[in-house]
Amino acid sequence: MVSILNPNSILLASNDSDVSLWIESLEKRFSLTDIELIRHACELVAPLYAGNTEVTGTPLFKHALGAATILIDMNMDVETIAATILHALPERLVDWRATLEARFGTNIVSLVEGISRMEQIQAFSEIEGLKDSDIKNGDHAQQVESLRKMLLAMVQDIRVVLIKLAERTQTLRCLSGASPSQQKRIAQESKGIFAPLANRLGVWQIKWELEDLSLRYLEPQLYKDVAKMLDERRVDREQYIVDVVNQLKDELNHAEIKGDVTGRPKHIYSIIKKMKSKRLDFSELYDVRAVRILVDDIKDCYTALGLIHNLWQPIPGEFDDYIARPKSNNYRSLHTAVSGPRGLALEVQIRTVEMHQHSELGVAAHWRYKEGGKSDAKFDEKVAWLRQILAWKDEVADNGDLLEQFKSELFQDKVYVLTPQGKVIDLPMGATPIDFAYTLHTDLGHRTRGAKVDGSIVPLNTKLQNGQRVEILTSKIGSPSRDWLNANLGFLQSPGARAKVRHWFKYQHFEENVTQGRAKLDRELHRAGVGAINQEKIAQKLQFQKLEDFLAAIGRGDISEHQIALTIQDEVAPKQDQVAKPLAPRRPSTIKPQTEVVIEGIGNLQTSTAKCCKPMPQDAIVGYLTRDHGVTIHRKACTFIARLPEERRDRVLNTQWGDYQSVRADVDIEVEAHDRQGLLRDISDLFVREKVNATKANTMSRNNLALMQFSIEISDLEQLSRLLALIQKVPNVIEARRR
Repeated sequence: MVSILNPNSILLASNDSDVSLWIESLEKRFSLTDIELIRHACELVAPLYAGNTEVTGTPLFKHALGAATILIDMNMDVETIAATILHALPERLVDWRATLEARFGTNIVSLVEGISRMEQIQAFSEIEGLKDSDIKNGDHAQQVESLRKMLLAMVQDIRVVLIKLAERTQTLRCLSGASPSQQKRIAQESKGIFAPLANRLGVWQIKWELEDLSLRYLEPQLYKDVAKMLDERRVDREQYIVDVVNQLKDELNHAEIKGDVTGRPKHIYSIIKKMKSKRLDFSELYDVRAVRILVDDIKDCYTALGLIHNLWQPIPGEFDDYIARPKSNNYRSLHTAVSGPRGLALEVQIRTVEMHQHSELGVAAHWRYKEGGKSDAKFDEKVAWLRQILAWKDEVADNGDLLEQFKSELFQDKVYVLTPQGKVIDLPMGATPIDFAYTLHTDLGHRTRGAKVDGSIVPLNTKLQNGQRVEILTSKIGSPSRDWLNANLGFLQSPGARAKVRHWFKYQHFEENVTQGRAKLDRELHRAGVGAINQEKIAQKLQFQKLEDFLAAIGRGDISEHQIALTIQDEVAPKQDQVAKPLAPRRPSTIKPQTEVVIEGIGNLQTSTAKCCKPMPQDAIVGYLTRDHGVTIHRKACTFIARLPEERRDRVLNTQWGDYQSVRADVDIEVEAHDRQGLLRDISDLFVREKVNATKANTMSRNNLALMQFSIEISDLEQLSRLLALIQKVPNVIEARRR
């Protein structure tokens, strides 16, 4: 019987006897029922694949079994193996869905369909000719990243990605049979797209093989030079690591330290990458062979370090304590390099299990560190969950429930579509062709009149799906429709696109708005009894550099008549104050002094506003009698009042506002918005125009979302409501609310 532990040792099928021998080798891994399912898949595709070859010249059936073998070594389930064998069926059988559903069930149909869709996306993408410099810089790098995300987002079942990775690995193993141009194209695509996907999912063996085999065709001479410098076969390096791991396990057991030891020889691609990035000679690399020790607590980390330095001579200058001094992303571990058995350099990493989980799945995720680039917190969190699922699959005896976890909807908050040229565009879930057009270019969005999705004309409010190719139909001169802003009609989902449409309407009919604004300003001047006045000075007080822009804003309704009146009063008041007035004789006052609040049954008593809820005039309020600080005024809805124990409720006093005409209350508000340059300035300008004093501001920005918190002085609820409504109209603002 042929062993399947080493995929390279398998006798891949070229005739019926070879297929039978391969199937017999599965008896140790699968039940008889599962083996019959695999046999049935082979019998179905054998005549359909006959005479068909891969781009490498490998027979298609042989290629499918090779990919299936890779997945068997990853301990994947029988559905995944069967779908891998059947993956090329859609191109060779007209009624393939009905055939597969009748013979194998809906799960395998979904897997095969997912593989077929991934093939279509590859056909649309512009990966050919991609260079290393492109992957690190510029728009092309963003395109590669978007394509990786789309490949994960568009599949309903993450096993589809694993099948594609195995199939690509099998292609690279036989790539010598392809033409030089095909070798370079496939190798570059594998390095730029599929190896990073394997890295993110933690499928290390596939990741290393994809990188090494890609490099063999992209930089053949450099690959050969480094392989020669290693001066030993990979199998010898692997045996060296096995011996070191066993020795370290024995040492930990003798020291009564509970720990796990793993190791790996550094593969050629990563060696070359480190030599280039660090500008090191091969002789300066000390991590060509590396082991990792995981222990329970920090004390054991340092104990294990002492054991290692006692076993082998440390290499000077190659010790880093990232536990005492963590990296900026909170990565923690001990790193040391020693002269190990046979005098060969050996790197050792020591960390706790918790540190390791943070490194692999947390914000310090190793795959993101290795790839570099801008972090996407939400996306990284989803990848971490997928990696956890893959890690669990070997630990669960009954995979029935676990298989449902593979059917992931983690990536369904985004939709990834393609331009006619193959460029990947990411949009919010539920986005339409109009959102797509505005994402590409504002002018394209304005001139949109129709759209094609996968070659068919569709309504403009059609919700786009992952992997669709979208083409926009335009007019030479056009403008957006007001219907696009109607949320009930569903034309726009993207806040950015909606803001662009609003902006277009805001600045139309400029001359007409100027005329209307001039008439409104003249009317307010007449009402205030003011003749000649410097209108440009009024415009500048409201933060407008040009008088015409100020008048247009009045005409559009952006500036109210009340604001205009207040600004006029501020301008003329200093002149009126210069006129001397006769002093009237002072009469004794018989009116009781007015107060801000009236407390039932209480006379003169010190009052203060509660900082927890910051009540303001027109809020429903109560008083709370404190022991040392008089009465604290709370809003009736304040959580402090709601949570008072029964024995202290007799301190709650009926309270209402008295004369609050001159009261300026402190209020906290918060603004949530899509971040952009000038956003804080626009909101600050609004405070100035509304005569609102901001006493405190705090802003945070994360993942292109801005959260701003302000403490402001306000006169009453009417002014607060008006201010929040105006902030809501500022471009990119999602919501403005009282805290």
